[in-house]
Amino acid sequence: MIRYALKCTQGHQFESWFQSAEAFDKLHASGMVECAMCGDTAVTKSLMAPNIGAKSNTQPDTVSENPLSTPANPAEKAIADLKKHVEENSDYVGDSFATEARAMHDGEAPERAIHGEAKLDDAKKLIEDGVPIAPLPFAPNRKTN
Repeated sequence: MIRYALKCTQGHQFESWFQSAEAFDKLHASGMVECAMCGDTAVTKSLMAPNIGAKSNTQPDTVSENPLSTPANPAEKAIADLKKHVEENSDYVGDSFATEARAMHDGEAPERAIHGEAKLDDAKKLIEDGVPIAPLPFAPNRKTN
């Protein structure tokens, strides 16, 4: 795996992981690498310092100021906040999302806030039938026992 610092023509800077340098080149050439903030496909690699590991018998002097788990910009923070709100205020129904949403819409189940996963065809059918659903800009945390 290789991590690249990327920049779009709008000046947005972001990072992304790729299987290899060749994988990046192939995806970039086909227009599949796009800015995480605006969707611009005119993306270039920025200068990035190599990440060289410390000797195994030494401790690193500093911790990264911005670990990957920390939102890098306001858009990432907004998505993280939305994810937290959704997970705290709705029930995760997993792969049963389409069935649950349809049952609530048809009055066969009590209405409540839910989130989960649905196949594209099932989501399209729900929308066509007037069931109020929306895609989330993040993958839900799968809750397990």
